[in-house]
Amino acid sequence: MANPKTVISPLIFLMLYTATFIRTADCDFFAQLIPISLAPSPYPIPRLDWSSPSPRPATPSYFPDPSSPSYPAIASPPAVPVSPSYPGTPFYPAEPTSPSKSMPEAPAANSPTYPVVSSPPAISVSPSYPVVPASPSEPSSEAPAANAPAISPTAPPPPPYPSQPPVGYDYQGIKAAYWPSFSGLDASAIDTTYFTHIYYAFLLLDPVTYKLDVTPFDQEKIPGFISTLRARNHPVTILLSIGGADINQTKYFSIMSSSRETREGFISSTIEVARNYGFDGLDLDWESPANDQEMLDLALLLSEWRNSLDLEATTTGQPRLLLSSAVYYSSRFTSYGEPRSYPVQAMNDFLDWINPMCYDYHGAWANFTGPNSALFDPYSNVSTSYGIGSWIESGVLPEKIVMGLPLYGRTWTLQNPNDHGIGARAISAGPGDGVLSYSQIMEFNSINKGAVHFDGATVSYYSTSGDSWIGYDDTISVDWKVRFARSRGLGGYFFWALGMDLDWTISRLASNSWDRK
Repeated sequence: MANPKTVISPLIFLMLYTATFIRTADCDFFAQLIPISLAPSPYPIPRLDWSSPSPRPATPSYFPDPSSPSYPAIASPPAVPVSPSYPGTPFYPAEPTSPSKSMPEAPAANSPTYPVVSSPPAISVSPSYPVVPASPSEPSSEAPAANAPAISPTAPPPPPYPSQPPVGYDYQGIKAAYWPSFSGLDASAIDTTYFTHIYYAFLLLDPVTYKLDVTPFDQEKIPGFISTLRARNHPVTILLSIGGADINQTKYFSIMSSSRETREGFISSTIEVARNYGFDGLDLDWESPANDQEMLDLALLLSEWRNSLDLEATTTGQPRLLLSSAVYYSSRFTSYGEPRSYPVQAMNDFLDWINPMCYDYHGAWANFTGPNSALFDPYSNVSTSYGIGSWIESGVLPEKIVMGLPLYGRTWTLQNPNDHGIGARAISAGPGDGVLSYSQIMEFNSINKGAVHFDGATVSYYSTSGDSWIGYDDTISVDWKVRFARSRGLGGYFFWALGMDLDWTISRLASNSWDRK
């Protein structure tokens, strides 16, 4: 029998060598899927429980118990990050996500953020089609440690992705964007050359009937929006998005989905509105089911909704309305201290695709800087690569995933202008009250001679000028993200939101990157 030392010692050497190699290649694709790091995080340690805060253990568990996973958090309470299911993956706490994790209001060209249009009382739509029943079947405020290293702004870019996507992959895909009806961007100004699908955002639920409301504002906007896009030489598929980042809508979705009667009324109203105005499909933006019962209700809603769409198409002889849903960046998350999971099987079966909102990872709700939409994160699982991986691992077909990209950045006011790396201390929101569109960021950098940094570890940009700090995406990071989506065999990508890159710089680049063979 061999001496145990002669066997174990080489194994230990090999493990240490491998860990060192992976850490050296910070942006290696597989290293990011299985983030191994012995270095302290540049981000502050979050408090996981406001009532009895418990700091991160000094030594992470490199072999977590698979029977007790942890997930990324949404809204409040403070976040608990995703813990991947890959064997032997260490667990790293991460900062909270945005209190409202969905799409922020789009900044106007001459204003830091768009105002929400105040509309007259909504007009409720009565149902017209029968509904087919389904078959039974708050932010962290802890500052970074004084000695916490910032991720190097000079880190090299990630290595190339595979030059060819998976076998049988359709290059055409989905190039989508949301058009906020309140944005001020006229439909006639939309260059449809760079898109295949455009969403009208948003219609809301009536607070009494829980059916779809069409306000006088929307009654005026929708016809011109659709007729303008239909007349283009490069036509697009037009969908109606329902909901958005509104706490009242979240409550109404919960009530609406809780009974068959209210689900029927809602579903029928969506079909009637879509057909009356000429939409090609519907999009659900529920942010987000908060408990297991609401997840079950969501599954029932999707099942009944899809059955009704199928029946309506068969009855009328028209093409079936498409059905998609905007979702959190990860398939699993923590809500009010409890782990939650989306009803992935129902989503895969009844939706045409999902739109993971891969942004708002960091913002001025926390007192430290960070990338708005990191492709990778060597210190946590709050990243697009992990989120997309979680959806695929949970059972959603890659071609049914349309990855979200932001056309805006998040801003901070630094505590110390000389400390301006990722994870630097901040005291408040920065220019634009914490949000600037891509066009506004380019203008800000030009006027204020901002110092622009590309961070290869997270594949993101940030710029600094005085005590102002802006995290955003630009040409290289968007190109890498689109190539990442293609390499994973995803169905496409979408932007929030139209009008944020006024010269279409990023929209054009993303489209060209997707089409590149």
